[in-house]
Amino acid sequence: MTVVERRAARVLLVDPAGRALLLQGSDPARPGTTWWFTPGGGLEPGESAAQGAARELFEEVGLRVDPDALGESFHQELTEFSYGGRRYSQEQEFFVLRVPGWQVDTAGMDAEEKATITAHRWWSADEIEASAESVYPVELPGLLRRMS
Repeated sequence: MTVVERRAARVLLVDPAGRALLLQGSDPARPGTTWWFTPGGGLEPGESAAQGAARELFEEVGLRVDPDALGESFHQELTEFSYGGRRYSQEQEFFVLRVPGWQVDTAGMDAEEKATITAHRWWSADEIEASAESVYPVELPGLLRRMS
């Protein structure tokens, strides 16, 4: 199977209690399998990581932010996963944005996102560690603690 290589940007949207907003997603190729993840996604041609992170944040949760407000990336990683019957190798950068709270607005999601992103909630590091659900990145509890 061919591996699609891509770059992505993600946002750790963090509230005053140190909780991160996560989205629950699924893969149409694997019905019944779900996981939680940070807002973000693949970069468009010519887009910087901060620009992509800001665009994805608006599309997925309705929060408009200037890319410059995201500052420098906080964490980088290489992840490999499958989605829609394709394999991906993704270099991704994570940005941190602290907010007093946020009411998610999914109006900006495209049709695929609306079909595969089914829930959202704020998670603490302890809740992530205690959960049997899949949460990505797997080191998220440590990242949240590192920010406090």
